[in-house]
Amino acid sequence: MTESVSPRHVIVPQSAAGRRLDAVLAELFPEYSRSRLSAWIKSGDVTVDGAAPRGRDPVRGGEEITLSAVQETQTHAVAEDIPLDILYEDEHVFVLDKPAGLVVHPGAGNPTGTLVNALLNRDASLELLPRAGIVHRLDKDTSGVMVVARTLPAHTSLVAQLSARNVHRQYLAIVAGALVSGGSARTGIDRHPRDRLRMAVREDGKDAVTHYRLRERFRNHTALECRLETGRTHQIRVHMNHLKHPIVGDPLYGGSFKLPKAASDDFIAALRGFKRQALHAEVLEFTHPVTADPIRCSAPLPADMQHLLRLLREDAAAHAEAERQRR
Repeated sequence: MTESVSPRHVIVPQSAAGRRLDAVLAELFPEYSRSRLSAWIKSGDVTVDGAAPRGRDPVRGGEEITLSAVQETQTHAVAEDIPLDILYEDEHVFVLDKPAGLVVHPGAGNPTGTLVNALLNRDASLELLPRAGIVHRLDKDTSGVMVVARTLPAHTSLVAQLSARNVHRQYLAIVAGALVSGGSARTGIDRHPRDRLRMAVREDGKDAVTHYRLRERFRNHTALECRLETGRTHQIRVHMNHLKHPIVGDPLYGGSFKLPKAASDDFIAALRGFKRQALHAEVLEFTHPVTADPIRCSAPLPADMQHLLRLLREDAAAHAEAERQRR
């Protein structure tokens, strides 16, 4: 599938005289990324006064730039009729509530049945966008809210907002241990040196910042509100493990399983049976890429985490009552 971008004509301002064409082009067409504009220059889809330029060529001011690009298929995947819970939708973006268990991108072992396959079924034109418009991801077993671009300008804007750390991403995590205060984790994160499936805190890793505060405290667990300042792979999971408070049920970073003393059979069974990380993306806030309106979407807590929280509250209440009776 291809789609032509309607030819656009702009005049280079005199104030740009002497600057490189590619830098000026990025300012004149801010809705497109620098890498895409560079590719269009190389493919001849950009002309200056009718001639094919090079990105490093200086401009004089007063030239006419014409952009006549063709968008080629970027995402090669099969459209599949997979239900999606859409929280917000217009011609520029989707915001959806991803369920736990749904893989975001096709890959080894998951060629179909992914979010990308579902999105292409809902909007076939998404194949023209990198990663079908997905600008950030959630792990397979993390649930919650995600934004997807539906146009190239929207994609460029959302990527820029994420890069500038202007997107608010708030999560609820249920972790082991009763924390007494919130805080911030500031570390480097990169691939584990021996286990390629895992990430790890590393001095030579990419900057990663997670802010967390207490939402609810139980006997041996805590519900944390986590806010991402950066978006590294497995970031919250790695940071909570680094702080010695791994997320309940996390198969990669959960550590050894510890049962609370004098817990009910139902509670123990629930903890043993929670086989995915208890992590949910509950709030996403960003600036609309076209209207500049603030967009805020929230995804309700899924049933399995609601059930776990109910049992945690019951366990805490039962223990408190038992303590009162012993006094």
